[in-house]
Amino acid sequence: MRILVGTLAAALAFGLVNPAFAAAQPQVQARPCSDEPRELPIHEFTDYRELQVELGRLQRVSNGRVKVETAGLSTRGRTIHRVTVGTGPKVMIVSSEIHGNEKTGTDALLRILDFLGTSESAHAKRLRAAVTFVAVPKLNPDGAELDRRGNDLSWAEVQQTFPQLAGRPPAWNYISGQQQGDDYRTRPGFDVNRDFHPELDYVPQAADVPGSSDRPGWFITPEARALRKVYLDLKAERGKVPDVYVDLHHQGACVRQEGSNKFLDVAVDYPPLPDRFFEDGQKYAKYRDVYTKDESRQLAISAYNGMTEGGYIGARYPHAADRDLPGQARCSFALNGTGTVLFEVRGQTQTLGQQHRERFTRAVVAGLNRMIADVSTGAVDRIDPEKFDTIPGTAGAEAADLRLVD
Repeated sequence: MRILVGTLAAALAFGLVNPAFAAAQPQVQARPCSDEPRELPIHEFTDYRELQVELGRLQRVSNGRVKVETAGLSTRGRTIHRVTVGTGPKVMIVSSEIHGNEKTGTDALLRILDFLGTSESAHAKRLRAAVTFVAVPKLNPDGAELDRRGNDLSWAEVQQTFPQLAGRPPAWNYISGQQQGDDYRTRPGFDVNRDFHPELDYVPQAADVPGSSDRPGWFITPEARALRKVYLDLKAERGKVPDVYVDLHHQGACVRQEGSNKFLDVAVDYPPLPDRFFEDGQKYAKYRDVYTKDESRQLAISAYNGMTEGGYIGARYPHAADRDLPGQARCSFALNGTGTVLFEVRGQTQTLGQQHRERFTRAVVAGLNRMIADVSTGAVDRIDPEKFDTIPGTAGAEAADLRLVD
């Protein structure tokens, strides 16, 4: 089933996706599908040094349209970038590589920044006038360079930064063993996408640590604090919270589209915050009037439309009614009034490496293109959010550990 909103022209915006080419690309598996971790090539993805070079190039060739700033520094001193293009009233943030083994989003963001920053087409000019597009590529540069999910930060270093946490056991999202084929025993770190709190001025409190997956995070990682800074700076600059936040991720390697038995390209989702917790007296009741469930589903449908119109295989990401993850960036921002969407590309570097990299990058670009176009025209506001549940679901995802994906 396809849920089509708007025109085909919007779906093919930017000229970066040729639907005939996209549809013609076979999904060939070089070996039987497996989620077992193994060493695979990743050299085609953009590493930290290459990102620095490409952002410098975009600044030069865009004649100042692309603005590159420092949002923060990682534990090991690498720059976390805020890259802005456009001056429109609609503000859209997109981040990639919050998990360092989920790399397609960075390449997709560079392609979009290139088009928006350098194109002289009437379409690009309209988009720049309607949308302020802010990319945070490679949000977790330390983890990306280590090619692993977590960042590079010990609990002792956290306690040095936040002495009020002295004597507390490590936060629940601390990784100090082996995970996804990576050994953290000598270089521990955190799952950054569990470190966000809807109270954006929150300061870590000893009583809140170690916490749990159904409780907010603490902003104890420099990466979470950098993304919070981007969000709050945009709020201060514009006098309102950003309209859209998109978090680009990867999932299991063997996930298929329900009903078709085809391997997925990308699944989409809205925030996993159970409806019952917005009722009177429940833990999210105070956010009820600003929570953006419907807006998030509209944006997710827009992205799905863009991908399927481009010839890619999309689906709904698994979203159980009781799935509750307030420490995720997308959940915390949605509780502040921003529409948020999760992209989940199939396969991580330890399971697919760079196999299908070009196809997956094009699929992400197609979904983002459509969202930007629909946000720029207001077409996204006319999408029926209830149609989200008619998007095909996923098959094979039940075998994946959802704690280790989004």
